[in-house]
Amino acid sequence: MQVTPLIWLITIAVTILFFIYEFFAHVRKPHEPTIAESARWSAFYIGLALLFGVGIGVVSGWTFGGEYFAGYLTEKALSIDNLFVFLIVMAGFAVPKKYQQKVLMIGIIIALVLRGGFIAIGAGLIANFSWVFYIFGALLLVLAYKQAFGSHDSNPADGKFMRLVRRVLPVTDEYHQDKLTVTKFGTRLVTPMLLTIIAIGFVDLIFAVDSIPAIYGLTNEAYIVFTANAFALMGLRQLFFLIGGLLERLIYLAQGLAVILAFIGVKLVFHALHVNELSFINGGEPLLWVPEIPIWFSLLFIGVTIAAATLASLLKTRGVAAKNDRQLAGGEQVTAPGARERAVRNLTRTRPQVRQRGPRSDCCAEVEAGAAGSSTWVGEKSWRQDKRARSESNKKPPNQRT
Repeated sequence: MQVTPLIWLITIAVTILFFIYEFFAHVRKPHEPTIAESARWSAFYIGLALLFGVGIGVVSGWTFGGEYFAGYLTEKALSIDNLFVFLIVMAGFAVPKKYQQKVLMIGIIIALVLRGGFIAIGAGLIANFSWVFYIFGALLLVLAYKQAFGSHDSNPADGKFMRLVRRVLPVTDEYHQDKLTVTKFGTRLVTPMLLTIIAIGFVDLIFAVDSIPAIYGLTNEAYIVFTANAFALMGLRQLFFLIGGLLERLIYLAQGLAVILAFIGVKLVFHALHVNELSFINGGEPLLWVPEIPIWFSLLFIGVTIAAATLASLLKTRGVAAKNDRQLAGGEQVTAPGARERAVRNLTRTRPQVRQRGPRSDCCAEVEAGAAGSSTWVGEKSWRQDKRARSESNKKPPNQRT
């Protein structure tokens, strides 16, 4: 695939312009996007990505077109997993809903910059050292194992890295609109908004490690790797607000991604054996009998795996969301994956506000749960019961009042 420096320059410039437009048109003024707005822009970016893939197929051949679509699907799935971690981070820092767009936008830009760096490094390694495919393949197999069997309950906001950041930087506990720093008593303090962005940047770095080797297992073309990543990240902010309520229901997404990463890891090892140059393997000669997995099969496998993981998750959690809402409202036990931790976190954050405001402050306390724009209302039922009891007590004769 021949890509001139001019095409590279135009592609990067257009990508930057898209993100600049996103910031000034949607993010600069803090607000919570509506479902209709998120749906329109998500459809636009997905349609644009599909049209670009068709363009690659028509201009450069459908082998490259298939590589692009396989890479785009893989990166989109990994990006949705990335979104889930963003959700956990923002819930951990209790980011107000109207500022979540800004946090997401900055996180997506950081992700694209980091992936761009890894793409350049990967392209250089692949061009000069064929044995790097062994390393990429082994790395993906390890990551697949961790994805399938590792713990997904930890919150990056409470990890060792963020604890170190809190010890180094002077931090204020309150949000000051969307400011990153604030001056109090002559001292410059870091706000939770900046801590959230630092945590998301750290998460982006971790995800870039498995994202780039994965797509290099599907194509050796750096241009396809970059554009597939760029289009996968475009519209991710809108997708967060569109399917935010479904993210916690994708309980088998980690297992689905593990299968995809393992498949690509095996594909990379097969390719490494097929172009082998290591002297201690077959005397430095390629193992031509090792099969090369065709791109059409990779595309089919990835698409079927994502669809199966999504369908299985939605079927498994069917009706659980409504049940959890009823349980949370009634103070019962929560059973959905991740819902228990979220409920405890919300209630822990809410209790001090209820005590400070009292039962007459707007009837209840509204807490930004950070998860898909939902709000948790507490104290309303007890306040109404207290009000009704006081009203009935006032109707009684003075000698019968308690």
